Amino acid sequence: SVAGEHSGDQHAAKLVADLWAAHPRLRIAAFGGPRLREAGAQLLFDMTGFSAVGIVEILAAYPFYRKLFERMVAWTLRWKPRLVILVDYPGLNLRLADRLRRAGLSRAGGGETAVIQYVSPQLWAWKPKRRFSMARDLDGVGAIFPFEPAVYADTGLAASFVGHPFVEPGHESPLRFDPAGPVLLLPGSRPKPVRKIFPALVEAFALFRRTHPGRRALVLHTGGEVHAELYRLCAEYGDAAKGIDLRPVAEGTVGASAALVSSGTMSLTVALAGIPGAVVYRANPLTWVVGRRLIAGRVDNLGIANILLQRPAWPEYLQSACEPRALAARLSACVDDPAVRTAAAADATALHAVLSARSGSTPAEWAATFLRA
Repeated sequence: SVAGEHSGDQHAAKLVADLWAAHPRLRIAAFGGPRLREAGAQLLFDMTGFSAVGIVEILAAYPFYRKLFERMVAWTLRWKPRLVILVDYPGLNLRLADRLRRAGLSRAGGGETAVIQYVSPQLWAWKPKRRFSMARDLDGVGAIFPFEPAVYADTGLAASFVGHPFVEPGHESPLRFDPAGPVLLLPGSRPKPVRKIFPALVEAFALFRRTHPGRRALVLHTGGEVHAELYRLCAEYGDAAKGIDLRPVAEGTVGASAALVSSGTMSLTVALAGIPGAVVYRANPLTWVVGRRLIAGRVDNLGIANILLQRPAWPEYLQSACEPRALAARLSACVDDPAVRTAAAADATALHAVLSARSGSTPAEWAATFLRA
């Protein structure tokens, strides 16, 4: 198993635990993280502390990543596993699939090792032509969104919707709706988006607090550089940041009354918890223009919950629309208007139904079919 980020480590650990429950004689090794180790996999290298994000960070770390990549290839060629499960992290994993094919190890390259990708890249938004190289290099794709298998229809690559990890039995959401709880301000998990988005959220909450003086806000963060950036911005805003608390995301379940959340995985978590709010996003103007052109005609919304429901159930405040007065007004509606809260609960139920209606097998059952093939 190969999982390069914290979320991929969690998804891979669940898959491995379920796979082992059904096939206890399997031997499983992983390039992943602590969750995979806890699930019982032999951890060959902890990848989760080394996931570069921006282009500058990737270039600076290139020598390290090249050595790590060659180590992964060498281990796989030496031990020739029956199955390689690539989990999310397409920038690395799809390169690995290509290399294993060219080395003649994978079935796609004439060998005996099945190579599959769990969690499809978001081809419906970015780089859709990658589906053809994926069809060349992979034996199967396990998709976590129901509309994704259709993206591969013209390739011959077997793609199955295997359900979303957030609605799997046993999954514990870090969030729940609590009408008396704090407002969540979630600007993202990377320093650059935080610098762009968090100031608007701080100012919005300061405006909101004028009419709701007893309310507090909570910012969940992943620690490290992101925590430092959030702390710096709160200090910079001084009195305007009063009532805002910072807390690591891993510290138990949080009840919240409303949320302003950056587009991404956390926006889906908020939506599934039935917490009313809005999706927010700000980027460098050039990045924004280029990005919008790339996804034009493919998706109408940025928030994944809105894409799944095919409507803006959680209003989106993007770029120039991500401004404090509009966001403060939305927060007021979320905590004052019972109809907004009722709608969020109904939309959460609809999302659970959409993501639970898998076509066929669980991720572990799907992966096991490649052991038998």
